[in-house]
Amino acid sequence: MLDDLKKDATLRMQKCVTAFRDQLKKLRTGRAHTSLIEHIKVDYYGTETPLNQVANIATEDARTLSITPWEKSMVQPIEKAILKSDLGLNPSTAGQIIRINLPAMTEERRRDITKVVRAEAENARVAVRSVRREVMNELKEMLKEKLIAQDDDRRAQEDVQKLTDKHVADIDQAMAEKEKEIMHV
Repeated sequence: MLDDLKKDATLRMQKCVTAFRDQLKKLRTGRAHTSLIEHIKVDYYGTETPLNQVANIATEDARTLSITPWEKSMVQPIEKAILKSDLGLNPSTAGQIIRINLPAMTEERRRDITKVVRAEAENARVAVRSVRREVMNELKEMLKEKLIAQDDDRRAQEDVQKLTDKHVADIDQAMAEKEKEIMHV
C-alpha cells in the first residue's frame, strides 16, 4: 500500500519535471531550434494540427529554420500560423520552402526570457510540492484509520520528502542549464 503511494508520487513528480522541460524547449534561446515552432497549430483542412505533422522542420544554420510542407497547398496556412503565433517571427517563402531567420537576441530580451524560465521553474516546484502535500494528507488519513503504524508513517513521510527534494533539484538543474544557454552570446 505504501509502495503504491510512493510509486504514484514518483510518477506524478516526474511528470511535473517533464512538463517543465517541455516548456523550456518552447522558449527561444540564441540559436535556432526546431522545438521553437513545432507546437504551432496550422489549419489543415479545417483541423488545427501541429506544424511538425504537416511539414518537415529543420535547422539550416545557427539562426535559420527551414520548413518544407508535405503538400504544396499548405505553404500559405503555415505562413499564416507562424505570423499569428506570439513568437514574433517573420517567415520568408522561396517556392515551397519557408525560411525563418531568427534575429540576434538583445541583452534585455535575454534577461526577460530568463525571468520567464524562473517563473516556469517556480510553477514546476509548486506542482511537485502539491503532489507531496496530497501524499502527506493520504498518509495522515491512513494513520488516522489505523491502516499503517506511526513508524511506517514517519518513514514514508521521509521518503516522500526525499523524492520531493530530488525532483526539485532536477527542476533547478534544468533551470540553470537553460539560463546558461540563454545568456550565452
